[in-house]
Amino acid sequence: GFTDAHVHFPSWALARKELRLEGATSLEETLTRIAEAASGAAAGWLRGGGWRAGDWGGDGAEPTKEALDAVAPHVPVALESRDRHALWLNSAALALANAPESTGLLREEAAWDFRARHLIPTADAFLTAIREGQRVAASRGVTAIHDFDGPFALPLWQRLRREESLTLRVWQSLPADRLAALATLDFGSRFGDDMLRLGPLKVFLDGTLGSGTALLLDGSGLELTTRAELEELIRGAAALDFPVAVHAIGDGANRNALDAFEATRETWQPRGLRHRIEHAQLLAPQDIPRFAGLGVAASVQFSHAPADRELAARAWAGRLEGAYAYRALWEAGAVLVNGSDAPVEELDPLAGVRAAVERDAPLRVEEALLATTVHPAWLTGEERRRGKLLPGHLADLVVLDRDPLTCPPEELEAVEVVSTMVGGRWVFNPPPWD
Repeated sequence: GFTDAHVHFPSWALARKELRLEGATSLEETLTRIAEAASGAAAGWLRGGGWRAGDWGGDGAEPTKEALDAVAPHVPVALESRDRHALWLNSAALALANAPESTGLLREEAAWDFRARHLIPTADAFLTAIREGQRVAASRGVTAIHDFDGPFALPLWQRLRREESLTLRVWQSLPADRLAALATLDFGSRFGDDMLRLGPLKVFLDGTLGSGTALLLDGSGLELTTRAELEELIRGAAALDFPVAVHAIGDGANRNALDAFEATRETWQPRGLRHRIEHAQLLAPQDIPRFAGLGVAASVQFSHAPADRELAARAWAGRLEGAYAYRALWEAGAVLVNGSDAPVEELDPLAGVRAAVERDAPLRVEEALLATTVHPAWLTGEERRRGKLLPGHLADLVVLDRDPLTCPPEELEAVEVVSTMVGGRWVFNPPPWD
């Protein structure tokens, strides 16, 4: 079965019912979509996301509250950027939230704080969306996820587990600021059962490519956590047997993450902790071999490479040798795991596999599949129970309509999921099949 090793599942499930702005190539087109949605909006917030100013033709257009006010003056509008690191608000939204006067664009912590205060839906709304999302995930062969949504996610998964309505396995991350609270409890990572377990502590080192806040070696970008702070976190997490998942986009952030893991290795390597760097989108070439040398996994999203190609070429000109360096990481011996980062990209493992093999420096199909099946199971410490079809392993599997390892490359686009099984139970399209 496929594992999506980096997904914001509750947010993705909910976003499927909201206004989507992906693919808009100008501010004008974006505002047209917003105006149409606002005209039919019911009472309450108009929520959505997927916009990226870098896709608006490079004409310097920026999201402002005035632009939103012109097309949606009465309904409060809150629109997350494609990378989920910025929030675009109109005046009605700012007034309803009693927020300080601003340009209407909040970034990083300011955006996350606003979202946590004003935009988290009810548990019932989330659960309705998640149940439908599980059906969609099953239809795409997903049997397990590593979920990176906020602290609100764990109670949702716990409720589904109590109801025995979980149809995929969840490895749930927790925010790094929960470390002190976890220290008062007598359990560590992997606490749970076969369907729901606690995963790593998540920490942000920098921003994103789309927001222009990725931390680069030249000093540009935004540093959200210093190397010294990260080292302290890694040591504290190791004492509780928690691995750490580090969000690092720019080559500066990735250097800091690798340096911190190296400086603290005496605290975590003896415990067998399996740390990970999330995204690793831009690497200095000399840092690529360090992943394997330290035993730190590169948790990447193959679908980001084609989606970000044009923007990365503009923003990281002269540095592209280390951008989305999946082939180089693999050849250097790194453990490569693949996710979608949905709702940033679509939750679709086969689309990720195609993105990995249809590149100038491609992975082989077998390698991309290993990154989507075997390696995520290793990262959660379950390599002897999941990820392979072997006697004694959990019966998680996906049936495809053809063999992606042997079919002609041009047929990869046509490979379809026939059926999906989790724990010996069919969760999508049980046999007999036509």
